[in-house]
Amino acid sequence: MTDGIIIAIVEDDDDIRSQLAAYLEDEGFRVVSLDGGASLDRLLAAGPRPSLVVLDWMLPGEDGLSICRRLREAGGPPVVMLTAKDEDIDRVLGLEMGADDYVSKPFSPRVLLARIRAVLRRAGGGNAAAGTAPERLSVADLVVDLAARTVTTGAPGTEIPLTSAEYDLLHCFVTRPQRVLSRDQLLDWTRGRTADAYDRTIDVQVSRLRHKLDAAGSQAAGQIKTVRNAGYILAAPVRSGAP
Repeated sequence: MTDGIIIAIVEDDDDIRSQLAAYLEDEGFRVVSLDGGASLDRLLAAGPRPSLVVLDWMLPGEDGLSICRRLREAGGPPVVMLTAKDEDIDRVLGLEMGADDYVSKPFSPRVLLARIRAVLRRAGGGNAAAGTAPERLSVADLVVDLAARTVTTGAPGTEIPLTSAEYDLLHCFVTRPQRVLSRDQLLDWTRGRTADAYDRTIDVQVSRLRHKLDAAGSQAAGQIKTVRNAGYILAAPVRSGAP
């Protein structure tokens, strides 16, 4: 379902922007076409707020990486980065700045559509049914609310701001504790069939997740352990409800 979903396309190439907008509109999305960071800022200030931003890396003036970093720091919408850079270091840099996914130029609109839908699914979550308590899982001092897609630590709980990709990765760990999870499994569960066969970005995401948990003072950060030549494991037990 695409009802009410607004995609903001931030791209300075008029042809790419118009063709992509037409394609996404044909798929049922509402599209706002923008040519740079300033126009995106105006949209975010005045509305309507986009559900996802398709953001070109190589923009004149403020580049896409800088815009992506600002969006993430402000708790903005998910970002799919468009980039002509296809080296591993560039992918890592984009993820470090907070992008939820990336598509290399030249790209097929169908591939971009699949990435957009995957990110929206991860970010969508769902509300608990009226009158029912949201399901929560706890590990160490961390509480993961599966209905609200929030992560808190300490008492009273302080929310840890995670990207949708980081939350999905943590969700994999807390729902499969004390079990070695391979990189391929984690890629499949967090990015599905859109993942590349040689994609190593799970390592980046795990590093970012550990860093954020550690920065929040959570003991859970040290419980996500690397298993050499095998993958990762959440070594601590997980409990239902708050600790």
